[in-house]
Amino acid sequence: MQTKLSLITEVARGDRRCTIKNLAYLLNVENLRECYGTLKRGRAPGVDGMSVEDYGQRLDENLADLVTRMKQQAYKPQPVRRTYIPKANGKLRPLGIPAIEDKVVQTGMARILNAIYEVDFLDCSYGFRPGRSCHKALARLDQIIKTQPINHVIDADIKGFFDNVSHEWMMKFLAHRIGDFNFLRLIARFLKNGYMEESKLFATDKGTPQGGIISPILANVYLHYVLDLWVEKVVKPRSRGAVELVRYADDFVICVQFKDEAEAIQRDLKERLAAFNLELAEDKTRTIGFGKYADYNARAKGQKPETFNFLGFTHYVTTSRKGNFNVGRKTDRKKFTAKLKEMNTWIKSQRNRVNVKGWWNALCLKLTGYYRYYGVTGNSRSICRFHYHVVRMLYKWLNRRSQKRSHTWETFKSYLARHPLPQPRIQCNLYALYA
Repeated sequence: MQTKLSLITEVARGDRRCTIKNLAYLLNVENLRECYGTLKRGRAPGVDGMSVEDYGQRLDENLADLVTRMKQQAYKPQPVRRTYIPKANGKLRPLGIPAIEDKVVQTGMARILNAIYEVDFLDCSYGFRPGRSCHKALARLDQIIKTQPINHVIDADIKGFFDNVSHEWMMKFLAHRIGDFNFLRLIARFLKNGYMEESKLFATDKGTPQGGIISPILANVYLHYVLDLWVEKVVKPRSRGAVELVRYADDFVICVQFKDEAEAIQRDLKERLAAFNLELAEDKTRTIGFGKYADYNARAKGQKPETFNFLGFTHYVTTSRKGNFNVGRKTDRKKFTAKLKEMNTWIKSQRNRVNVKGWWNALCLKLTGYYRYYGVTGNSRSICRFHYHVVRMLYKWLNRRSQKRSHTWETFKSYLARHPLPQPRIQCNLYALYA
């Protein structure tokens, strides 16, 4: 399949205006078998209750039947099973769990869409793209603010983006590059397959498939036409100063040189999104002074320089060791607090379930994952604080496994010496990721 996908990419790169036809035939038994092999085991089943392992017991028969139904236009995705996970603000985030068969088809479709659109997407887009990570988006933002005459940042937030994507506009955008009616019809069915909650079926007339493998690429396609191209083709040519966009999925910031242009862009952005059935979250969208002269301007008014959040980090104005302007970053306070609460709940739940050795490795993996994401240039103090609080949590809950105290600080430190936790350290040098 990779060879065929490479050919599609070459065609798309050779003619940026052409529409790609004959795509649905790629969803054959051989390719779908590859897609099945990429699915993670042990995940929750969809509405049909079938797990990845169950589906694989009769894999050849299941895939042959699936392909036959797709050729006869008889295949219809099952509704996703809706569940909820807690958010950092205490609210619940809806999460959809598709059926295994639908995951297989979506995996194949996502690979095809990526082969087509990866050559079209602009450099400002980083979310869910091969070779582009959150850390690279942070590095690009750092580079823009330091090397270009940026004095203002538009910190924007789209209200409920994934739940409000217009199906009509999505299909129009896809038709620019896809000329296979059967493939487009399959996407439309996924958009409208609905979800199950408390044994009730709810229809969906907007939004991308909840929890779907295809959702990230569809979101990128939508915002490519709505936001990225608008900034590149409309905003930049008419601006007299520097304007740069950095976007990761629906999380983005726009860096601007002049204040009046930043305010105008924010007003126009609201109208632009409204034209495509999207809405700015007014309470989370603002234009702030940020750049080389932000500290001087703020102090002249008797104020502190403003900060903004992006990808879980709070960005602030600071200076380097030589006294030059620098962009500082630390873990967003809400993210920091939420992760500590999550870790506290987990340690509390594990302390009596099995002995300490049974869950100590899992704890180490959790800490390692946290440091790998938040251990970026300039954030050493925050990750050290996180480590400090986790150690104190361990001491507290290990001493509450029974009425008898298990450790003093001396014996606890001795235990940590024999079973060390991962130490907080910088894992990612953002400067090394500069494009």
